[in-house]
Amino acid sequence: MNTTMADKVKKHRESAGLTQKRLAEMISVSPKIISFYERGMSRPRGTTAYRLARALGVSAEYLLDDEISDPFHGIAADPYVEQTRDRYGARAGREAERLLRGNLALFAGGELSSDEMDSFFSAITKAYWAAKEAARVTFGRNQTADVDD
Repeated sequence: MNTTMADKVKKHRESAGLTQKRLAEMISVSPKIISFYERGMSRPRGTTAYRLARALGVSAEYLLDDEISDPFHGIAADPYVEQTRDRYGARAGREAERLLRGNLALFAGGELSSDEMDSFFSAITKAYWAAKEAARVTFGRNQTADVDD
């Protein structure tokens, strides 16, 4: 059975011993927004989704995808996606997420340690950022940054 984002937010907030007000303070939104999330009336987007996931100790991918039941699914990539989003905007964050998750197929069937995974994500992210900076030099700032969705 799939668990909704609303159910996941409420469950993990309560298990962390957080009130809606405290969680809202932690991620810089109003308590009303947390209530909306928990009632399924709204969904976090962009950086807010990553801040919410981090505050709840789960991955953003788990939180946003009702079909994912493992709270730690994809959590290793979250900091790199969030940094890219903060640095280059929402579109770049989505591109980085696809790049990082897509390249995990290279290790299909194999296990990576936490340090190896971190090194892998760091290297891919640095290469992506270098390409974004090169594009910025070649095409100008407006070609590499966008507005958060």
